Parts: sequence; C-alpha cells; structure tokens
Amino acid sequence: MSSDAFEGRRTGTPGALKAQKFIINQFHSLNVAPLGNSYKQLFSFFEDRRQYGGTNILGFIKGTECPKKYIVISAHYDHEGIQQGEIYNGADDNASGVSALFAFAEFFKNNPPKHSVILAAFDGEELGLQGSRYFVNSSLVKAKKIILNLNMDMISRSDKKELFVAGASEHHKLKKLIKKAKHAPGIKLLMGHDGYDGLDNWTYASDHANFHKKGIPFLYFGVEDHEDYHEPTDTYDKINPEFYIEAVKTIISVFSSIDNSDF
Repeated sequence: MSSDAFEGRRTGTPGALKAQKFIINQFHSLNVAPLGNSYKQLFSFFEDRRQYGGTNILGFIKGTECPKKYIVISAHYDHEGIQQGEIYNGADDNASGVSALFAFAEFFKNNPPKHSVILAAFDGEELGLQGSRYFVNSSLVKAKKIILNLNMDMISRSDKKELFVAGASEHHKLKKLIKKAKHAPGIKLLMGHDGYDGLDNWTYASDHANFHKKGIPFLYFGVEDHEDYHEPTDTYDKINPEFYIEAVKTIISVFSSIDNSDF
C-alpha cells in the first residue's frame, strides 16, 4: 500500500485505482463479501472548484446473533499523491489502518462477529472526509442500524508506545468495555484527545467525524502526529513492526469486548 507503485494513492489517480484493486483482492482472498452487489461505492465531489471521482471499498461480514445491527470498521486508503515530483507514500497515514482491516478480516475467519460488520476503506479523507460523508448519507445501510464506528488512522508508530482511543468520554459503557478488553503487552492504550483533557481534540480529525455528526458513537484509534506526518518521509521503513502488531491486537480486543456485549 505504501510502495512507490501506488504513487501516494491520491483520489482519482492511477495509484488510487491500483489501491482499490489491491484492497478488493485482499477482501476476496480473506472471504469478505461485498456490501451489496459490488465492493465499490462510487461518488463524486467538488474540492477547491475541482471535481473528483471517489471510490469507497466496502466489505461485509454477517453477524451471527445480531445481523441487523452494524459495526463499521473503517480506515481511509487515500493519501497525498505526488507533489513536486516526490511521492507521499503514506505508510502510517494510512496504509497502516487499511492493513489492519485485513487483520480484522483474517480474525473473523475463525472468530465470526455477533454483530454484522462493514469493513470500509474510505476514499477522499485527505480532501475533506468525503468518502465517509457519502457513505453515512447513502441508502446502503440506515444510520440508525449502525451502533458504532471503529475508525483507524495512523496506528503503526509511536516512540512512547502510546496508542490513543478517542470517543469514549461521553459513553460510559464504551469506557468500561475498553478497560475490560485485553490490552497487548508493551503498549499503552490511552483514552483521550476528545476535547476534555487539554490535548488536541480529534473528534473531527478523521472519517469518524461523519458518524459522530449522525449521532453514531465512535472510537478513533491513532497515534499522535510525528515528524513524518503528511511528508514524503512517511515511508514503510519508519513503521515500528512490534508496536504496530501489538496495536492491531489491542484494537481487535477492544472490538471483541464490544461485540460480545449488549452495546
């Protein structure tokens, strides 16, 4: 996802098309069905007086006990593309989140979820959260049937070994379920960045914002900004594999805690 071959995955570019094909192939190989008749949800939008064509990639796993209640697990796959001849590979932002979608899909093969799950790879996040906005306003799934959005955006590196989860401050039950989850060793899962602790408020920082605007609870997993954020130096070699693996395990554990509850 973050190799030069994908050319920074800018919305509407050949690199984005390669990313779409890659994500679909991964979903298919991991037995993730499309949501509806196709994995692709096409949309268009204007940004800076320019029209873009975007494509969300949406996979579906039917719940075993609550099939009509949905949890949307999301990550945006687009990034900054090529600027002044340099490729912005976006390894942490957000190839890391998209790859975690594949880890969830692999997990579900042996651990089918109780609630139905939509694995959403959103497009157009870097251009104003466009893909998630289109999704929540579309008729594919009614907003009232979505009980939670679990969004991942930059989860693969932290010098302090800190993974933050925002969105639980106003939901006491989510707080309890997060604390109940098995947190992976060697990683600090911290609740914050939601406007109540003096840290940057991440409530509207990524695709979860559009779910929040619809009144849908969200949990946003991410690390604090690093020196390579939105720079061409956000490359694969900067990822911390040990931290990343533990971060994904922790996020899956939080999901399982929620999925196994009556949330």
